[in-house]
Amino acid sequence: MSYKRENVRNIAIIAHVDHGKTTLVDAMLRQSNTYRANERVEERVMDSNDLEKERGITILSKNTSISYKGYRINIVDTPGHADFGGEVERVLMMVDSVLLVVDSNEGAMPQTKFVLKKALEAGLNPMVVVNKIDKSNARPDEVIDEVFDLFVELGASDEQCDFPIIYASAKDGYAGDDAEGEMVNMIPLLEKIISHVKPPEGDIAGPLQMLITTLDHNNFVGKIAIGKITRGIAKRNQAIAVIDVDGNIKKTTISNLYLYDGLKRVETEEAAIGDIVAISGIGDVHIGDTVADANAPEALPFVHIDEPTLSMNFMVNDSPFAGQDGKYITSRHLRDRLLKELETNVSLRVNELTPDTFEVSGRGELHLSILIETMRREGYEVQVSKPRVINKEIDGVLMEPMEFLTIDVPEEFMGTVMEKLGPRKAEMVNMTSAVNGYTRLEFVIPARGLIGFRNEFMTDTRGNGIMNHVFQGYDKVKGEMPGRSRGSLVVFETGEAITYGLYNAQERGQLFIEAGTPVYAGMVCGECSRAEDIDVNVCKKKQLTNTRSSGADDALKLVPVKKMTLENYLEFAAEDEIVEVTPLNIRLRKKFLDHTQRKRAARNK
Repeated sequence: MSYKRENVRNIAIIAHVDHGKTTLVDAMLRQSNTYRANERVEERVMDSNDLEKERGITILSKNTSISYKGYRINIVDTPGHADFGGEVERVLMMVDSVLLVVDSNEGAMPQTKFVLKKALEAGLNPMVVVNKIDKSNARPDEVIDEVFDLFVELGASDEQCDFPIIYASAKDGYAGDDAEGEMVNMIPLLEKIISHVKPPEGDIAGPLQMLITTLDHNNFVGKIAIGKITRGIAKRNQAIAVIDVDGNIKKTTISNLYLYDGLKRVETEEAAIGDIVAISGIGDVHIGDTVADANAPEALPFVHIDEPTLSMNFMVNDSPFAGQDGKYITSRHLRDRLLKELETNVSLRVNELTPDTFEVSGRGELHLSILIETMRREGYEVQVSKPRVINKEIDGVLMEPMEFLTIDVPEEFMGTVMEKLGPRKAEMVNMTSAVNGYTRLEFVIPARGLIGFRNEFMTDTRGNGIMNHVFQGYDKVKGEMPGRSRGSLVVFETGEAITYGLYNAQERGQLFIEAGTPVYAGMVCGECSRAEDIDVNVCKKKQLTNTRSSGADDALKLVPVKKMTLENYLEFAAEDEIVEVTPLNIRLRKKFLDHTQRKRAARNK
């Protein structure tokens, strides 16, 4: 029996990075009376973990719910970065429509295309929100034309192309149907969601069916499975069957059943078709498993998640300083942590190469660096290799992943950027005239050509350039590509970096470390000004002589060091270098710490 849940709407918010998804959710939560009048609420409340707050990006998709005029609107906030595309792909199965948020100045960007493509493939009818309408350089009419062209390019149906448009300023908390009209609050957006989004529909009398699309964990109740009920009714203490992706069936019971109310999960006795619910007490479950009625276990198909394009080796830390900072340092700890990550991170792949080395594959540098940074903060010590792309053999031809690269750059830097992208095998596909003095360049480039490019790009454009890229597909391997143009400054002996030693070393290149930093032989302490590696003694002290004291000369002045982040090190690392990551330090080192071994390895190449 087909049944419509008229009082429920399920919607996901999708957009390019920094186009205002999470701020839009903030405004909707505030104006739907979700909070008490005296409740203190943080900005971008949906970005709840520390890394999200620091970087200002959404990494994990999250659920919330607002009540408006008797309707429950379930909202899923998704990441905007293509590296976290796996999060977007699976949560689209929980919703009946999407809000496509587009910046009123930047318009359709690479990730806008990526997330919209996934929504259209899922058969959803999007609504378009032109955000940041309060900007002085807003160009809403041109942006709408760009979005419409994008719909057509992606093969949207006539119904999908007839999308409703809302203009909004999420930061200031108002929306409206007309870009020039008066806007007071977010009510027009909520009204449009209710009128445009189809209510969930299905068989309410049939046996229970629900696909697990997200997992959470609670120290008191264990694993919590989250998904949308697609058929029937779920009740507390109901006997259920959990069917995994291989078809194995495990019988269990629903201990606790939760619905979303604002940012909180509230216990409920039962939930029906169309509700996004959380279930606890059902044991060891995984994303993609189906929760079904114990007497009629039928599995639901899980969405295809795009394959990883980048991999790196995670290794047990064996540096001279291993074990000084971290709590978890053994291969057993590393293996357990990576296998635990697989349960919730559906785009990740882990392959055990040796007992101490694991090949971890993901969707991009950011995807893997966020995992490394998370592990570091949890107390893990790990060494990681330089990222490398994953090639594929298709019909007997070796193919490599290609990226669609969009660059916004002031006109005076255009020549430099194009010159640098040439040797990296980039092909220009489009160039649009300047907006506010910026020109947009679009390229198709091998993914390996982007490794290490961002640092160079920011230097060449003096911090004025903006680059975004998204996975395009596979193409024939483009041939050899030049590596890093400069070598490394390698520490000669173990000890503590001294100002006198650093003063002599800084003439050889750009330093990464300051005086007082503990160092070991084989550690990289800077970037050499030449193409080859140079050993430097940063621990060298000025000796006392008969004629003068060791401190008699003028104070030595050191050039400010280049502060390196985890991403900087991953981009900078050469093939024979490893990044050592501990809770307190990030260091770059040579694979072979001994100078003689390095020479021998270089000869045997």
